[in-house]
Amino acid sequence: MLSAFDRSLLATYLMPHLSRVILLAALLCGGIALQLANPQIVRAFIDRALAGQSAAELVDVALLFLFVAMLTQAASIAERALAENLGWQSANALRVDLARHTLSLDDRFHAEHGAGELLERIDGDVAAIAGFFSRFVVQVLGSGLFLIGMLVLLLRADWRIGLVLTAFALAALLFMQRGGGFVARRAVAARQASARLIDFVEERLGGLPDLKSSGADGDTMRRLDERLAARFQRMRAAAQAGSLYNATVGVLFILGTGVALALGVALHEAGAVTLGTIYVVVRYAGMIRQPLEQLSQQMHSFQQATAGISRVRDLLATHPAIAATSGHPLPAGALGLAVDGVSFQYGAEPVLREVTFQLAPGEVLGLLGRTGSGKTTIARLLFRLHDLAAGAIRLGGIDLRETSLEDLRGRVGFVTQEVQILHATLRENVTLFDPTVSDDRLTALFDDLGLAPWLAALPEGLATVLGAGGRGLSAGEAQLIALARVFLKNPGLVILDEASARLDPATERYLTGAIDRLLNRRTGVVIAHRLATVDRADRIVILDEGRVAEEGLRAVLAADPTSRFAQLRRTGVREDLA
Repeated sequence: MLSAFDRSLLATYLMPHLSRVILLAALLCGGIALQLANPQIVRAFIDRALAGQSAAELVDVALLFLFVAMLTQAASIAERALAENLGWQSANALRVDLARHTLSLDDRFHAEHGAGELLERIDGDVAAIAGFFSRFVVQVLGSGLFLIGMLVLLLRADWRIGLVLTAFALAALLFMQRGGGFVARRAVAARQASARLIDFVEERLGGLPDLKSSGADGDTMRRLDERLAARFQRMRAAAQAGSLYNATVGVLFILGTGVALALGVALHEAGAVTLGTIYVVVRYAGMIRQPLEQLSQQMHSFQQATAGISRVRDLLATHPAIAATSGHPLPAGALGLAVDGVSFQYGAEPVLREVTFQLAPGEVLGLLGRTGSGKTTIARLLFRLHDLAAGAIRLGGIDLRETSLEDLRGRVGFVTQEVQILHATLRENVTLFDPTVSDDRLTALFDDLGLAPWLAALPEGLATVLGAGGRGLSAGEAQLIALARVFLKNPGLVILDEASARLDPATERYLTGAIDRLLNRRTGVVIAHRLATVDRADRIVILDEGRVAEEGLRAVLAADPTSRFAQLRRTGVREDLA
């Protein structure tokens, strides 16, 4: 039985293609009628030939047979092409919706579910559902009609043969259903092993530098071997089960055809049936396999699709912890920032405690503090990657919770230390595949950021293909690309988590100039790892264990020898900011 969610999926993704669904049903029913008709034409040919009819009459029957056979093949080809097209279009629409929904979920969800698992849900599960979209209802009804029509015709030919083959069909269907379920369970186990392997490899490749530096190569290879062995065992078990099932079904239908032939010959010798009827019996006995296999296959496909549908339902039922709103739009231009009594915790561990500070539009804040003091957490709260436990954050006088996420993230630019570089051209990396951005605009953007010489030094300019994960780029060059992305969207607030890695002098020069231009006439929050970075700041906030230890104008704090900021400037200890 189809659940309410199954029916909802069918309605959502098939109703836009209703005309093609109707055409598919018509092609399938027409193909069934043609397949059932052709053995009857051969039967008439045999009986008429034995009755001594003229060659001209026999030629007419033969031509009719050829015409029906060709029409059957044409209907089959059209039906398969239409079903595949319909299935993939519907499945791809579901993939897009799942991917969009997954991207809307918060960091906690992505921390709990690896990339391999999500890929399996969005691609593997939906691939299993594709057949459900394209063929399940139509194919099950069609196969059922085909089988019923065939058995009715056999009963009309001879009731004894009809009853024997009906009993055989039911027994064969039961066996195929049980055996197919055995095969399907092993196929699912193999797919799960593949998903775990993909997840493991992707995770280890992402942490390759740390693995090498910690000498964990050997342990990684050992665990990779374990997963490869587990995947091989499950793939082999699935292949063996499939081979055994196919061989057994083949033998079963050979026996069924043999029984039908023996029964037909016995009845023919008794004068109960004609030779043409024997042909029809044997032909239909062989054809019984097709609808039975289709019914069994669709039942197993439905079982697999049901598992996939269940996981898809669970994924779609997962809601982001941050509720989307469609409230007040943020004002244009530089955005004033007010952080008022903000507290936040990860689980039971407090990270921020009653943090308060303000920035006027166009001011730049230097955010200092040791690792774990809460600097990055503040940045993530400003971008609303988490919601507050207490207090309020206002941009342009509007509470973050009262504006839409789309508007917020369009007006706030966030440059993190870990810049995601895609295996694509520089142009595509900066525009994130937006085709509406012209090359002239990008060239002007790099010029405005003072990066024209850096762009000119690239072998293909904007068409230079970058390696996945920033392969071949330094940390500073990756941040240059991130700055260009943010500059392109023209935000009112820029959050910059400065690269903590040592930079070569040329890249540092480019980066310093680009940051200055990006922050010009914009409000900025700079998470600093070097004191030189905050020379451009108007205000300073120093965090200590989640509290504001010091806050004020940079010039005032620098002139006060008793301030923490002045002490940091005197010592110049980088580790105090790491």
